[in-house]
Amino acid sequence: MDTVAALLGDAEKRLVGCSESPRLDAELLLAQALGKDRTWLFTWPEHVPADGECRLFGEWMRRRERGEPVAHLLGWREFHGHRFIVTADTLIPRPDTETLVEAALQRLPAAQSIAVADLGAGTGAVGISLGLARPDWRVLAADMSPAIVDLIERNCRALGAANVEPLLSSWLDAIDGPLDAIVSNPPYIADGDRHLSLGDVRFEPRSALVSGADGLDDIRQLVLQAAGKLAPAGWLMLEHGHDQGAAVRRLFAEAGYSAVETVPDLGGNERVTVGRKPV
Repeated sequence: MDTVAALLGDAEKRLVGCSESPRLDAELLLAQALGKDRTWLFTWPEHVPADGECRLFGEWMRRRERGEPVAHLLGWREFHGHRFIVTADTLIPRPDTETLVEAALQRLPAAQSIAVADLGAGTGAVGISLGLARPDWRVLAADMSPAIVDLIERNCRALGAANVEPLLSSWLDAIDGPLDAIVSNPPYIADGDRHLSLGDVRFEPRSALVSGADGLDDIRQLVLQAAGKLAPAGWLMLEHGHDQGAAVRRLFAEAGYSAVETVPDLGGNERVTVGRKPV
């Protein structure tokens, strides 16, 4: 009969070749199979799980070895201190995207009733995180897929984000201005990029990842479309690839945005470009 410690040790070895975080993956999957948190595993390493728990953990391990994302197996992912429901319909929220949330929190007035739109919201992680941090704000979390809008609604209910409104819209098509800020983590990977065949992105919707030959098609559209929906001096804030900062700043500048700058993520990579509405 395998103990928690033995199960984790074996699982970590099995995942070494197919995961960047084999020990963490094993702990998350075993904790969920047992209905416990990760801390419990460290407290009770000698515990022997029941047969049903071992079978569930074993099935998840086999799927993880085939590359299936941990977030899809668990059905959730932590982001900005909150647990978001995740499905295969959307991107999995990633730590780099917290840079977008922090950029908005630092630049927008905290205690004013302002209007913010999160476009291509996916799970709603960005917009809901903003709404939870700033209860006075009105946040629109928009996506073009009814199934994804339903997921945003589920996450709003689960997290108590009463000031976040899920909305069916292709970018800004169904949204009226003026908006004090527009934030988005749009698709920004170039068609044919080798990373599309690696890691978790193999299991994520291609439409949420790829944006033309250079990865900038959607960003170009947002830079132009946002100007007509922003309030005077309103902010546009877009996540992009680590090597796209210069190109995105150029798009902002060509469209007349002011105060343009790029914010690095925790790894020091250029990640979010911001600018204020053209005069």
